[in-house]
Amino acid sequence: MFRTLLAALIVATPAAAQQLTPAETARVDTIVADALKSSGVPSASVAIVRDGRIVFARAYGDQGPGMKATSADAKYQIASVSKQFTAAALLLLEDEGKLSLDDKVSKWVPDITGADRISVRQLLSHTAGIQDYWPQDYDFAAMEKPVTPQQILDRWAKKPLDFEPGTAWQYSNTGYVVAGMIIEKASGMKLLDYLQKNILKPLGMQAMDQDYAVGKGFPQGTHRFALGPVRPARPAAHGWLWAAGELAMSASDLAKWDIARIDRKILSPEDWAAQETEVKLADGGATRYGLGVSLGTREGTPVVEHGGEAVGFLSENFVLPEKRFAVVALVNADFGGAPGDITADITNLFYPVTPPQPAANLDQQRDALARNLFDQLRTGKLDRALLTEDANYYFTPQATADYHDSLAPLGDPVRFTPLGKPRLRGGFVNRNYEIVYDDKRLIAITYAEPGAQGKFEQFLVQPR
Repeated sequence: MFRTLLAALIVATPAAAQQLTPAETARVDTIVADALKSSGVPSASVAIVRDGRIVFARAYGDQGPGMKATSADAKYQIASVSKQFTAAALLLLEDEGKLSLDDKVSKWVPDITGADRISVRQLLSHTAGIQDYWPQDYDFAAMEKPVTPQQILDRWAKKPLDFEPGTAWQYSNTGYVVAGMIIEKASGMKLLDYLQKNILKPLGMQAMDQDYAVGKGFPQGTHRFALGPVRPARPAAHGWLWAAGELAMSASDLAKWDIARIDRKILSPEDWAAQETEVKLADGGATRYGLGVSLGTREGTPVVEHGGEAVGFLSENFVLPEKRFAVVALVNADFGGAPGDITADITNLFYPVTPPQPAANLDQQRDALARNLFDQLRTGKLDRALLTEDANYYFTPQATADYHDSLAPLGDPVRFTPLGKPRLRGGFVNRNYEIVYDDKRLIAITYAEPGAQGKFEQFLVQPR
């Protein structure tokens, strides 16, 4: 289905791209080509902001049969990168005097658990305690049918809270669905209409509802089971991303938003600062998250970034506001780490640093169980009693065969080691593992029920 990886290469704005030196341009091309080759991702679209201007915009590879030619203007689904736009809309509505971020949710959406204890600010900072409806890195059975925001709330936001509001941090798409409903009630407009009027059109961004960015004229999203063939991904039915990941756009369009952040336009300087200020827990604990953006530092320089995942798509948006620098990487695949690799390597090209080493501190029983399940997948003897209902849905005969056929020839790995620390999301515990062979590195991304014998909700193996 897909053409040779780099069969098409288009520079959207040749004059702008010339602002990089030939050596820098060649290095960026190599970075992207290497990321696509190592991951098997079909295409990428990349934009670079330097000195507050777009100086590079280029698309690589095969965007799929819906595209006549590879184009840097193609609209990729940016998924959770959209959360910062949802948060920005609420900041604008606060400026209009239509709401306060310190309002209790009960003022706007009273029929969810804890509505009288959760603030709008806690929704945006993932500190509300509302369970995430989509912690998996795959689409589950319910996503075959359209859904409304209210149906998402009825199924997930009326459950008991995972924690008391403000006492912990846990990523929650559900909280952003609640936030989107508040935007519509406070503004009297549809969510996308409000964003178009107040943010997207004023910045000249040709963004759209990601639910409609499919088919002719749009990149084809793709899946991969372990190291099996790259396969077309069937999009989730209408409504599943909405305010948690509502937008599709080109890399250059997202770069225009980054420039607005750098220049403090559209939002007031005070609003930008509010979005980029870490929301602390009740006990003063860190979250490294603001209002729709992840926060950090790079050799003392503030970092504002966020990634996104839709069915068949990954995205990464990385900004150093004080350096007036940003990198956007969008790909039409929901596997591998190509967007993160691309943004990290391009940033290192201009601002080199020594990357930090991940620290491992994991439950040994769970590590052993994860290794056992990996061995089952590569030998083709899968014990489905180890899997939840959703994971059993994911491991279809095709998926199971792809895992076996692609992993079995590799033999025993040299190393199977944990990456980072476990974290709670959507009622499951996330643990990741690096799998090393003599000439290959893989990553296993797992979610499991809590406890030593908790069943696996997810066990995805991808190139690292």
